Amino acid sequence: MGRSDPSLMERNLVADGVQPADPAKLAASFDLRSLPPSFYENPYPTYHALRAHDPVRRMPDGSYFLTRYADIVAVYRDARTFSSDKQVEFRPKYGDSPLYQHHTTSLVFNDPPLHTRVRRLIAGALTGRAIAEMEAAVEQLVAALLDAAERKGRFDVIGDFAAAIPVEVIGNLLAVPQEARGPLREWSLAILGALEPVLTPEAAARGNRAVEEFLAYLRGLVADRRAHPGDPARDVLTRLIHGEEGGERLSGAELLHNCIFILNAGHETTTNLIGNALFALLEWPGEQRRLIDDPALMRTAVEEFLRFESSNQLGNRRCVDECEIGGVRLAAGSLVTMCIGAANRDPAQFPDPDRLDIAREPNRHLAFGFGVHQCAGLNVARMEGRIAIARFLARFPRYRLAGAPVRGGRARFRGFLSIPVEAA
Repeated sequence: MGRSDPSLMERNLVADGVQPADPAKLAASFDLRSLPPSFYENPYPTYHALRAHDPVRRMPDGSYFLTRYADIVAVYRDARTFSSDKQVEFRPKYGDSPLYQHHTTSLVFNDPPLHTRVRRLIAGALTGRAIAEMEAAVEQLVAALLDAAERKGRFDVIGDFAAAIPVEVIGNLLAVPQEARGPLREWSLAILGALEPVLTPEAAARGNRAVEEFLAYLRGLVADRRAHPGDPARDVLTRLIHGEEGGERLSGAELLHNCIFILNAGHETTTNLIGNALFALLEWPGEQRRLIDDPALMRTAVEEFLRFESSNQLGNRRCVDECEIGGVRLAAGSLVTMCIGAANRDPAQFPDPDRLDIAREPNRHLAFGFGVHQCAGLNVARMEGRIAIARFLARFPRYRLAGAPVRGGRARFRGFLSIPVEAA
């Protein structure tokens, strides 16, 4: 079954200058804008300390950081009090820049009615039937990637496998020409990297350049799709262009920026799901063998991978009115960070939360959010993850590390840049 590794937690606490027996000091010193390197390797000891000693922590910048599952669900449920609109929050961070225009126009950082219109258009092309019809193409893609990896012998789980799958799937949903998909991953990493709590001038420049290049490409793609529309039941871009019958259409800016959002969101979540899962199984060999021996566990295993190492670790809201969360009064205008990664390791919701249990049920994790902002493409990501992980394990049941993995080094999105392995 595997077990937790308390020694790893202790090593990370010591590396932070805090003894393992002093989690209260760890919680009291926590600042999202000043994180030690060990946090990016393993943030969970910090999350546990915060949940136990300061679950609604007021940060040095005046914002609040939430770590309890129940508090975070309460925020998700109350979309009227806790706004997703980021115009106030992002103006000081980005100024009047392409990043500001993008992040304040995309689906995830907006409230109704824009959020409702865009989400409904996307979801209409992601029905259960439509997703089932994607499976054969995903199976074919995964088989081809595994064939190429097998020929290499040593390969990178991220670059040679996990990252290639969502780029193709989302590219197909938007009917992006095959030859134009090359820059999509780098654009995505640059734009999402600019969402980190601390934005360096270099990261801002990369992000702004990526938005500009992405927009320039999409203008041509949209013009071509207007002239040659696809099947709106399958082609998400055609649906976004034409809108709902009798309904309001998206503006030009809304259309372009939400295309960027779809490509970025679909890429990041699935790449990290696959990479995090295959790395976790190396650390939990008992669960790896259990899953190989009983592939029927793949459905619950995917949910456990999503919980155990959530791709999206942080979410943000702004209090519209004075309110209370977790017994703490928050003034109107207060900014709130919801720590999804901490919620998904909350022992009040998940027994033995630091143990990977591929048969865990129930498993009401928050990896895809909750309520009106739950990810519209969650079942596409689940399908991609299920096929990719199952086929990988069937092809390489004894895979092992062939070098040191490289983590992404981000607080908001948890994943790897590289996991070198060999097919033993």
